[in-house]
Amino acid sequence: MILEYRKHDMVRCSKGFTLVELLVVMAIIALLAALVAPKIFPKLGKGKTSAAKAQIELLGQALDQYRLDTSHYPTTEQGLQALLTNPGEEKWQGPYLKKNILPKDPWDRPYNYQSPGTHGDYDLYSYGRDGSPGGEGEDQDILSWE
Repeated sequence: MILEYRKHDMVRCSKGFTLVELLVVMAIIALLAALVAPKIFPKLGKGKTSAAKAQIELLGQALDQYRLDTSHYPTTEQGLQALLTNPGEEKWQGPYLKKNILPKDPWDRPYNYQSPGTHGDYDLYSYGRDGSPGGEGEDQDILSWE
């Protein structure tokens, strides 16, 4: 009878995890998250900056195609919208953007465009995460002329 009782005790003890075991696992997961998170989050900001640079490059190519067709860049008043809809140009052969949509920067703001620009034929830029001129890191301006 004692032997049977011990078998029953062993079965009852092996049915799950104890509270201590669960706390140890949770502490290990929290420690890993604390070590990994600081390395991942800065890369998220760099990804948005890289995406903005790539979009500015693609918009620049579309502007160059517009200039080849019409012999000039769109004016500041016509803006980037001239890449999608004809602003009254006789030689316009657009739309010049693949998806027929004017992209916004990764922070959901429109790109800034000036033509003629102060740094070339046109200036195309985003003010970064903070939406204001200047800044460092993710707040840094993304400029077509750099």
